[in-house]
Amino acid sequence: MLPSISYCFFILLVSCSYSYDMVHYGHSNQLRQAKSMGDYLIAGVHTDEEISKHKGPPVFTQEERYKMVRAIKWVDEIVEGAPYVTTLETLDKYNCDFCVHGDDITLTVDGKDTYAEVKRAGRYRECKRTQGVSTTDLVGRMLLMTKAHHSNMDNTNYQQHTDNFGRGATVHSPWTGVSQFLQTSQKIIQFASGKEPQPGDTIIYVAGAFDLFHIGHVDFLEMVYKQADKPYVIVGLHFDQEVNRYKRKNYPIMNVHERTLSVLACRYVSEVVIGAPYAVGKDLLDHFKVDLVCHGKTEVFPDKDGADPYAEPRRRGIFRTIDSGNNLTTDDIVQRIIENRLQFEARNQKKEAKEMAVIEAMKRREHQQQEV
Repeated sequence: MLPSISYCFFILLVSCSYSYDMVHYGHSNQLRQAKSMGDYLIAGVHTDEEISKHKGPPVFTQEERYKMVRAIKWVDEIVEGAPYVTTLETLDKYNCDFCVHGDDITLTVDGKDTYAEVKRAGRYRECKRTQGVSTTDLVGRMLLMTKAHHSNMDNTNYQQHTDNFGRGATVHSPWTGVSQFLQTSQKIIQFASGKEPQPGDTIIYVAGAFDLFHIGHVDFLEMVYKQADKPYVIVGLHFDQEVNRYKRKNYPIMNVHERTLSVLACRYVSEVVIGAPYAVGKDLLDHFKVDLVCHGKTEVFPDKDGADPYAEPRRRGIFRTIDSGNNLTTDDIVQRIIENRLQFEARNQKKEAKEMAVIEAMKRREHQQQEV
């Protein structure tokens, strides 16, 4: 039963509304905008079966996606197994005034607008798509396998991947493509909580890459949050060069600005330190008045000089290893993409073809109206 509120609305967060159903900060920004339109936000998340039918194979399981969406701080409630086509019946069932979606288009397997019915009834609102982020782009980066991928968009190999997965020389859909992310102070302010630690809060510090922010990170941060009655969780994000030093390969997939927004969108996080020092030393601990430092069960890589980056919190007796019960890593996500590359490529091209058919139909309709 929904609480008594003045304005409730329903937004379908379809992980696969954007290619490959990966929950990224673009989705979070959509939810942030949607929440600003009302008082209570219900996010509907589709099943694996529905996504496979209309889009193709999902990257994340429905259970993973349910938990990821619940962890986004602007979401008040989720509907598991939401229907792919949003109807007035669905809105009425959850006592919603209207639904919200991005300014791209979502189509059924036969090319029909999934929001047609609610649009006709005037119960549809639209928010702006976040420029510079798409699953298409992220998949291209994962397949490129170079540590300079996030600043190397002119690279021939990168363009080859974007031609296969997004906007290349042979595709023209404005909704499926690659663009460059430009961080602004305003965007950080929109995502940040702006709350200072209060008396009695337990200040907990964690650090890492938090690359391709996923369910493994969510489970870890949730467990960290549960370490105190009044937690204030600060996440230290390492700069890209630092992440590549200890993770090597093509990491990080997302640059530090993108990772900042991804982490800030999590309801368990109070503050983010952008470009945190790798070693958790005296100055950092004293500056933030840290009560507890946590790390997961993943390997702790030594600092450049071979020293333990957690030596100081260990010495103070404030270091704690957290077992989240989830062993999923960013490596695992990348592996899922690589193993299913051909399926995802075909899926994206199919999506592109449906979108182009809609665009052509819209152009014909506009031309006919002009003739009249």
